[in-house]
Amino acid sequence: ANGVDTAELKPEEEWTTAEDSLSLGNSKALNGLFNGVHQNMFRLIKKCTVAKDALEILKTTQEGTAKVKMSRLQIL
Repeated sequence: ANGVDTAELKPEEEWTTAEDSLSLGNSKALNGLFNGVHQNMFRLIKKCTVAKDALEILKTTQEGTAKVKMSRLQIL
């Protein structure tokens, strides 16, 4: 979009203050997730580079997919 190739990463030296701040937040969130889960869960998320992706994997693992949730509710 806007003529910018998003497939190639921008060198860290060229990051804006906002991009630097977002990167720091992502790193802190990933660190918290990595250190806050059991070793078995860590194995599922250890290759994630974006905290949101790791969180989605953990949510799906713990809560199940939408189909699983619906079937559990129907049992009740």
